[in-house]
Amino acid sequence: MQNNPLRQFFRRPAVFFKLPSEGKNYEPGVLEMPENGELPVYPMTAIDEISMRTPDALFNGSALVDLVKSCIPNIKDPWKLNSNDLDAVLIAIKAAGGQQTLDIETICPKCNNDATYGINLVGILATMKQGDYDSLLEVNDLKLKFRPLTYKEMNDAATAQFQVQKQFANLESIENEEERARVTQEALKSVTELTMNILAQTIEFISTPETNVANKEFILDFLRNCDGSIYIAIRDHNAKLKATTELKPLEIKCVNCNNEYSQPYTLNPADFFG
Repeated sequence: MQNNPLRQFFRRPAVFFKLPSEGKNYEPGVLEMPENGELPVYPMTAIDEISMRTPDALFNGSALVDLVKSCIPNIKDPWKLNSNDLDAVLIAIKAAGGQQTLDIETICPKCNNDATYGINLVGILATMKQGDYDSLLEVNDLKLKFRPLTYKEMNDAATAQFQVQKQFANLESIENEEERARVTQEALKSVTELTMNILAQTIEFISTPETNVANKEFILDFLRNCDGSIYIAIRDHNAKLKATTELKPLEIKCVNCNNEYSQPYTLNPADFFG
């Protein structure tokens, strides 16, 4: 309400940050980028916090989309955020709420001491960078251009993975060995198909000596029928690209035995805002 006399007391931006991608390679309408490239981030509202504790909304992705729209209005279509930028967005929203550190639980592999360590959220933001998605992978006569998955693609993949996991979970209840073998084979085929579908989505185009192929069905068909060594090269290259954008493991020194070790961690929205 524009005429609300309390409007001056509404929340204000608490954090300003730059996306690891700097907003590059997004189609029009996804971002409204300020001239200085820094997006303003508002603290969460009470409604935001309730939504992020709603299991169904978290599962289908709508809660996170609504959260991003609420806290970072310059992001017009959160579904199309790429995976690396999404991690930065989550950290920025958490930091805007006044929480400068995030507690990570870890167990020392040497003495099994269970401890909690705090990591600086703003410090993590400063180190996040976009992967080198401009370089092409050359395989024989082909050149492949990769891209990070969008949040929509990530969420759809997670839903599909959940369905595959349910197939495996039901195996123990099947007493007939032949039926169990048949269902197991179907589940393994589902895993392979899902993996290829996700990999196909990460390929922006494949350049042949004659043309550029961007059609996802053609690319998926190629992955199903190409030489095994070519498939492995494509899979491994994409994995390396993804690894360059992932959050770096924490370097921890155990307070109990002084053992030094690395502790990987990820940002799960359900845990992050729970």
